[in-house]
Amino acid sequence: MTSSPRVPAPDPEAVAADTPAPTTLGVGQRLGAYRLLWVLAIVVLVLDQLTKLWIVERMPLGTYGPERGAITIIDGFFYLVHVGNTGAAWSLFTGRSTLLALLAGSTLAAIYFWRRALGLRDRMVQLSFGLLCGGIVGNLIDRVAYGHVVDFLDFHFGSYVYPTFNVADSGICIGVGIYLIHSLRHPPEQESNK
Repeated sequence: MTSSPRVPAPDPEAVAADTPAPTTLGVGQRLGAYRLLWVLAIVVLVLDQLTKLWIVERMPLGTYGPERGAITIIDGFFYLVHVGNTGAAWSLFTGRSTLLALLAGSTLAAIYFWRRALGLRDRMVQLSFGLLCGGIVGNLIDRVAYGHVVDFLDFHFGSYVYPTFNVADSGICIGVGIYLIHSLRHPPEQESNK
């Protein structure tokens, strides 16, 4: 009977020296991982604030309807107006601008803290949250600066008047819509109960 030669156990210090240390990403690399989100958020925010600034400088608050100085883009269909909304979408929670500003700040914090669970490394998710975050920040700036959100896009569909909105609102709605559609098409993988 022959005995097999003994292989010496590896030296733990040598193994530790050969094992690469875990790398931590720098701030630039972490921000770069969410590049699409940041770019879209900034684009939505800048467009939103520039268009609102143009409206605020050219039209007094309360300008609604052609008889009150609204700008007609397509007669009977599309107007530029200047109204203040102290509520949320469709004037829900009117008069609660401070509460809504706190809710907006909390939402942004929640997105940051749960970014991994939300799957923000996925490009479609970044697209949706870039639009959403840009819109949230745009309306948050209004609430702090004016005490209300500046709305100016006014559409009429026959006798139905769609609630007046702005670029930030569009970003929020489109972002939420994209995220819902993406979530339905690509549901998160369920852990098996084994």
